[in-house]
Amino acid sequence: MESIRRQNPQATLMSLEAAAASARGGFACLFSTADEYETAVITERRALGRYTQSRRSYWPLALFVGCALVVAGAALLFA
Repeated sequence: MESIRRQNPQATLMSLEAAAASARGGFACLFSTADEYETAVITERRALGRYTQSRRSYWPLALFVGCALVVAGAALLFA
């Protein structure tokens, strides 16, 4: 601390900037925000084919048929 006080302010500022740049380089992150990280993760997963619909899901059709049968049954019961 004593040696920093003896230097001129410009040299001290340059020294601090160099120390900050070196500290950032030690554990630097490739992404500046969480949104950039999430975008990169999703892009990578899409490239690996993780978000593609490899098989068709029949759940929506099954639910529709089930609800239609319930409505038809209720209509016949109360008619």
